[in-house]
Amino acid sequence: METHPKDSNRTYSIRQLSKEFDVTARALRFYEDKGLISPHRKGQTRLYSPRDRARLQLILRGKRLGFSLVEIHEILDLYTPKDHGAAQMRATLHKYRGQIETLKRQREDIDAAIKDMIEGCVWLEGQINELEAETSN
Repeated sequence: METHPKDSNRTYSIRQLSKEFDVTARALRFYEDKGLISPHRKGQTRLYSPRDRARLQLILRGKRLGFSLVEIHEILDLYTPKDHGAAQMRATLHKYRGQIETLKRQREDIDAAIKDMIEGCVWLEGQINELEAETSN
C-alpha cells in the first residue's frame, strides 16, 4: 500500500472515490465508522488520502472474495512500512488459502444441490406426464 512521493499529497473527494469504485457515499462513511479508512476533514468535507484509496481498494477486493469486514480490518491493520507489508502479505496468503478451501466445499455443495434438483426436475416431469396421460384418456 505504499504511495509514490509525488502522489502523497493528493486527496480525493467522497464523490471521486464513490465514482471510481462504484460505491455509495454511504458505504464510504460506513467504512469510516468501522475504522477501515480515515479521511481528513476540512470543515464538513472528507478528504481521502492515497492510503485511504488503497485501503478502499483492498476492502472491496476482500468483500468480493468473501471476507468479513473484521477479517479485512485485521489484514489492513497488519501493514507497516517497516517490513514493506510482509506481515500483511503473509496473513493475506493464509486467509486466501483458507477461503479457497471454503469455496471448494461450497462448490461441492452447490454441485450436489444442482444434481439433486436436476433429478427432481426429471422426476417431476415424469409425474406430470403420467398425470396428463391419465387425464387425457
